[in-house]
This record gives sequence, C-alpha cells and structure tokens, in this order.
Amino acid sequence: MHYEGNIIRPPSEANSILLQVTVGCSHNKCDFCGTYIMERFRIKPESIVLEDIAFASKNFGRQRRLFLCDGDALIIPQGRLVNILVEIEKQLPWVTRVGVYANTKSLKMKTLKELKELRTHGLGIVYMGLETGDDITLRKICKGASASDMIQMGKKARAAGYKLSVTVLLGIAGRNRSQMHAEETGKVLSAINPEYVGALSLMLIPGTPLYREFEAGEFPILKPDELLRELRIMIAHTHLSKGLFHANHASNYLPIKARLPRDKEGVLKLIDDAIEGKVALKPEWMRAL
Repeated sequence: MHYEGNIIRPPSEANSILLQVTVGCSHNKCDFCGTYIMERFRIKPESIVLEDIAFASKNFGRQRRLFLCDGDALIIPQGRLVNILVEIEKQLPWVTRVGVYANTKSLKMKTLKELKELRTHGLGIVYMGLETGDDITLRKICKGASASDMIQMGKKARAAGYKLSVTVLLGIAGRNRSQMHAEETGKVLSAINPEYVGALSLMLIPGTPLYREFEAGEFPILKPDELLRELRIMIAHTHLSKGLFHANHASNYLPIKARLPRDKEGVLKLIDDAIEGKVALKPEWMRAL
C-alpha cells in the first residue's frame, strides 16, 4: 500500500482496510490540530489508488470494512469518488462497508442525490468532527463552520442514509466557556441525532496555534475533574433517539459507553462518583491521542 504522511482513522476503523485516496485535509486550519501541519492537501493519482485496491484484493481478504483516508476524502469530485467505490465493489466484494471523514464543506459540495449515489456503491458511514456546538468557540478554533452549518450538514448525511458518527472535544473551549461549550454541544448533537457520538479530551500538540497560546499562558488546560463536569453537562443536554455516546478514547480519564436515552441516568451517576473520587480515573501516563 502506498501511504504518505500521517495516516489517521477513527478508533472504530482499527481493523479496517485503510485506503489512502487523499493526502492531508482540505481545511487544515483548526488551531488545535497538528496532524497535517505543513502538508498540502491533494488527491492521490488514480493509478496509485487502483494499485492499492488491487493489492488489498490479494492480501486483505479477512477485513470486511474499508476506510478512505485522509482527513476529508469525501471532497473528491463525484465522478472520481464513484469510480473508486466501484473498483472496491469489483475487486473487494467481501467488503460490507466503506467509511470516510467529512466536514461541512465537503458535505455541502455534494448534492443529496450525489450522496445517495455514493451510498448505493458501499459508502455506509460518515465521520464528522463537530468539536463544539458553541459558535464563539467554533470561530476561535478556526473550524470554518457554524453550529447551524453542522446541524444542516449532519442532517443531510443522515437523510442520505448514512450512519453518522460525530466527534466532540472536551476542554476545547478552555475554562471560561466550558459550561457554554458543553450545553451548546449537547443541543447540536440533539438536533443532528447521530447514531454515534465520540468524545475525546483535548491534548495539546506542539507547533499548533493553540499550543502556543497555552505556552503564553493564554489558554488553560482543564483539570480531570473539570473535564468530567464538562462531560456531565454535555451528556445531560444531549437527547438522542437511540444513539451510542462513547467517551472511551485513549485521551479520556473515564471510559464511558452509553446508549442514550436508556443509559443516561446511569452514566451521569458514574461521572458523579468519579468526580467524588469513588471511581478511579485513567492515570496520566496511559492517556494518548
């Protein structure tokens, strides 16, 4: 397989075939993200992608899922993306689901009809980074979208028939806007009503604008109990019809996996116990991105 630069994928795609069809991220301006620093976004040549699909067809017969890397593969022009999915269908007929990262820009560029066309060729799940539902924080971190944009594009992905996984970031609003960030994020998640929510905890990356703010004393890192309170408020304000709320990423102090609304009261009680010191938290040395 021809891999370039940093290859990232959602935790749930750990056992998937990783097919890199783009390099970098089409937005690449979020001030907390250092994944693609100095990496110019580009779509990989079709010949390379086809070689990798052929390689996967001979060597990855056990994997039933495939993930299109990198940061925003959905932005590939429709014709080229359909061709990639068709080749996957032809050469890897055992693959039951293809996943992709998407942002509001790429979802906005695709019509609902085009999204549904991709769905008919195996694209089954879209991962979207919300980070926060607080418009002030969204502007501050240079996310390039408003809460309203996030809601509209999240609903569009769901209307096209995709499973939708939305990522939120604990601690991204700092201390002063922590409660607002938690409440507004819960409201946006409720409006989108995705199948999956993944909560990560902010871990600063050297070289990013947010890290420089931290070094200058302008951005505080929340303490474990503050992150837990933020998570509690967020879950309390999140109303899903039948969604799975994960906070079991390696960056988090308290692993959580709850089906909402069924498990809401239980998980709020768990967080309360952790805040009171009745439940052990993950030690700092075990946390990672």
